Amino acid sequence: MRAVDIPIQSSFMPLVDTSITYFDETHPFPSTRYQGSKNKITDWIWENIKDFDFETALDAFGGTGSVSHLLKRKNKQVIYNDILKFNHIIGKALIENSHIHLLDEDIDFILNNNSGSFDFIQNTFKNIFYTEEENRWLGRVIYNIEQIENEYKRAVAYFSLFQSCIIKRPYNLFHRANLYIRLSDVKRSFGNKATWDKSFESYFRHFVKEANNAIFSNGTACVSYNNDAQKLDVENIDLVYFDTPYISSKGVGTDYLDFYHFLEGIADYNNWEKKINKNYKHIPIKRVSKCPWTDKDKITPEFEKLIDKYQNSKIVVSYRKDGIPSIEDLHNILSRYKDMVYEVYSRDYKYALSHSDTKEVLIIGL
Repeated sequence: MRAVDIPIQSSFMPLVDTSITYFDETHPFPSTRYQGSKNKITDWIWENIKDFDFETALDAFGGTGSVSHLLKRKNKQVIYNDILKFNHIIGKALIENSHIHLLDEDIDFILNNNSGSFDFIQNTFKNIFYTEEENRWLGRVIYNIEQIENEYKRAVAYFSLFQSCIIKRPYNLFHRANLYIRLSDVKRSFGNKATWDKSFESYFRHFVKEANNAIFSNGTACVSYNNDAQKLDVENIDLVYFDTPYISSKGVGTDYLDFYHFLEGIADYNNWEKKINKNYKHIPIKRVSKCPWTDKDKITPEFEKLIDKYQNSKIVVSYRKDGIPSIEDLHNILSRYKDMVYEVYSRDYKYALSHSDTKEVLIIGL
């Protein structure tokens, strides 16, 4: 197998073990409630790319890592990337990591060590996302995770914590200061109070098991990056997959930093306090500059730059039928660089927080 020229930026060393069976389909991707995740349609994505000749793949907007994990299971050398640090940690835990699991003694230390605690969440986010007792629990557990020396064990622990935080949130998001929805004794048309009120510890243990089951080696040096997709320095990629943030036909963008700022803060705990914006009730992280992928006037030029950058690779763009830019616009951009461009439309697909069915579209340039 030809290896891609990847500037490895971590201490990761691929595990080569003849006792491991490659092409292994026995490591399911963990369950996820992440907005925009393609986990439910990865089989459909694979059906439409499986016949392409490629050994290396870049997932430039990796998100939950479900597509990267699919490609890893198919024995591809995967380069995962996401600009959000907490997503990069997920990629490190499930894609770059080939054999390091969180053991029972690690879990016991994380959950039971009382030698120290962080208090930023408790002091800053009172009555915003979690109860006071839950905020204290988070401060202690984050402190304990930071004491773990192995970077992959830390990544698995943080993945499990992120998943636990998401499942205990109404809408599975952090875009509103709405703890009251959980605590109010009223009838609800959505959500599940029993799910929200289940303990952090029980969820953490559950998601550790899911993460451990998803970890494996396929014999290649997969890697996770934390960078702007336009600034990645990787070469000789056979196939690139773009699942960018989505802008609706009304011009409303999907702002993942706003949706998951709390997790991004945990991922960069020591710098969190310096980055928060107290002008909003949900205390998000300040943006240094506006994200072009959430700006209807800038997203099309961003696509043009991205496709130009990776024009020598097979290109697969995943987008929604009803978005900005239009599928026709994306087709036309790809056609400037590729001899063959075509679209594949999914079945009707219901997105979280959306009241309408739409279709996922793959725009493919070969």
